Amino acid sequence: MSALSGAGMMSWLLIAVPLAGAAFLLLAGRLTDAWGHLLATAAPIVSFVLGLVLFVQLLGSAEDARHIDVTVYEWIATGSWSIEFGLLVDPLSILFVLLITGVGSLIHVYSIGYMAHDDRRRRFFAYLNLFIAAMLTLVLANNYLVLFLGWEGVGLASFLLISFWAHKPSAAAAGNKAFIVNRVGDLGLSMAIFTMLAMFGSVKFADVNAGAESLSPAWATLIGLFLLLGACGKSAQVPLQSWLLDAMEGPTPVSALIHAATMVTAGVYLVVRSNAIYAQTEVATTAVAIVGTVTLLAGAWIGSSKDDIKKVLAGSTMSQIGYMMLAAGLGPAGASFAIFHLLTHGFFKANMFLGAGSVMHGMNDDVNMRHYGALAKSMRITFFTFAMGYLAIIGFPFTSGFYSKDHIIEAAFHENTLIGVLALIGAGVTAYYMTRLMMMTFFGAKRWEKDVHPHESPAVMTVPLIILAVLSIVAGLFMNGWIQGWLEESTGQHPHETGLLTFTPVGLLTLAVVAVGVLIGWWLHRRDIPVDAPATGNVLVLAGRNDLYGDAFNEYAVVRPAKGLASGLAWFDRGAVDGVAMGSATVASGLGAWLRRGQNGYVRSYGLTLGVGLLVLAIVVILGQLG
Repeated sequence: MSALSGAGMMSWLLIAVPLAGAAFLLLAGRLTDAWGHLLATAAPIVSFVLGLVLFVQLLGSAEDARHIDVTVYEWIATGSWSIEFGLLVDPLSILFVLLITGVGSLIHVYSIGYMAHDDRRRRFFAYLNLFIAAMLTLVLANNYLVLFLGWEGVGLASFLLISFWAHKPSAAAAGNKAFIVNRVGDLGLSMAIFTMLAMFGSVKFADVNAGAESLSPAWATLIGLFLLLGACGKSAQVPLQSWLLDAMEGPTPVSALIHAATMVTAGVYLVVRSNAIYAQTEVATTAVAIVGTVTLLAGAWIGSSKDDIKKVLAGSTMSQIGYMMLAAGLGPAGASFAIFHLLTHGFFKANMFLGAGSVMHGMNDDVNMRHYGALAKSMRITFFTFAMGYLAIIGFPFTSGFYSKDHIIEAAFHENTLIGVLALIGAGVTAYYMTRLMMMTFFGAKRWEKDVHPHESPAVMTVPLIILAVLSIVAGLFMNGWIQGWLEESTGQHPHETGLLTFTPVGLLTLAVVAVGVLIGWWLHRRDIPVDAPATGNVLVLAGRNDLYGDAFNEYAVVRPAKGLASGLAWFDRGAVDGVAMGSATVASGLGAWLRRGQNGYVRSYGLTLGVGLLVLAIVVILGQLG
């Protein structure tokens, strides 16, 4: 009992520490300007240590005892509903805790250098702490309503971070866009929670999982599609992906935090956590796989067309999250592979986003890769660490991405050949656009302006890069095979043999396609790169540069019809509603003016009126008697 009590204490301290850090920095104000960033950086490190202790505790427990369910307090009690604020530490949630706090701590350390000259650094670090606390609430919740609390907290913190430099109109617009688009997805999650309350009388994971088998296929499908809509918003999946590339307007550490280890992975977590629901509906499961497949190709397409280094990586994030959603849509066969790739992606994508920030730091904040070139010599640490992330994301043999992404492609071929082929094509395009990024940034001729002097970033920024680069290479080696058994109970997947040196026919085909993508990327960008993007009539390139016209679609399909409806309602309000109100007021005013004429102040007039009134009353009475 004492061990459980200690674990319960640590579970809520995981959230309380960064939350307290955010509150203190925001309330103390400028008193903490000089050292607030150090306090904020210590908070996720403390949470990481606590998470590590809990992980070791679970690791040493029997497989059927790896659940720490903690009731913090009763949150809502009304009628037959009793909803607690509860936390769940299990094999699935603890992996997310380690990823969020581990990578989050490195991003905090990196931010000390990156934001060193920002006047609002203390506030920035407070928002980072708030984001970590909200994300931990999301993944540690033991029911969907507490998960939703963290879900909305992440939405708020992401808005504050994306629009942190709100003095720039583009940053303010990007924050608003992310917030609004995510509200659409939040509606789906809200509807799923309402439906669960109606069907099960509870939103606790254990109760929902226990009652899922009794659901009809129609209700299971409805809940599954509602959950998918929520996942599309947070994880920037088609059709709710439009906010992701604009979110690059935030400081680069924000891009690493949101697009690597935390916010965009929340949708994948939601789908995997809801595996009992999806097990009852083939329609919703197939929808998840289709959304993931479409998004992985759309993100790769966009990443191949951009010159902004951060937007290339943002398109890549869309694509890689698409792989995870695809795997989650394969049911128990792919759920653990989705989480496996989520973890490895957290390492190599955080590495590359922070690496892009290091490049920008040395290039006067220029994000255009056409203004780079030959930076491998000027920024050796950044180059070598970024190269490790590059090898991992393309799936170079024995790197982390090689294990995690190849498992997804293999599982896709096993479940559906068409989806497997599309996932394979995505791997080839990934190899192409990432090779393009490497060639344009680190190789070739120097293309920067005369007043730019590329230089390596300080140690406070490069040390996190080195740690993430190492994890990008070795993490897959240690987790391959093990993670399936670890997540067996959470995902319902029975582990099978995944040897370290096994090359299956699909694996060999994947390597061949990746090699072709690398070769094309090298061949097309081995010569001098024009400083200005050449005009092109290529429809595919133009579509990619314009984010596949997602904003245009939203403008004509949603924004303009909504504005038209609002204008129509406003006209009806002014013409009909206000007309009736103003008309009745006019009638009342006119009637009052007419009646006021009888109030002239003369006693003889009042006497005459009284006499006439009595006469009329007498006539009425007499006529009544005669009748």
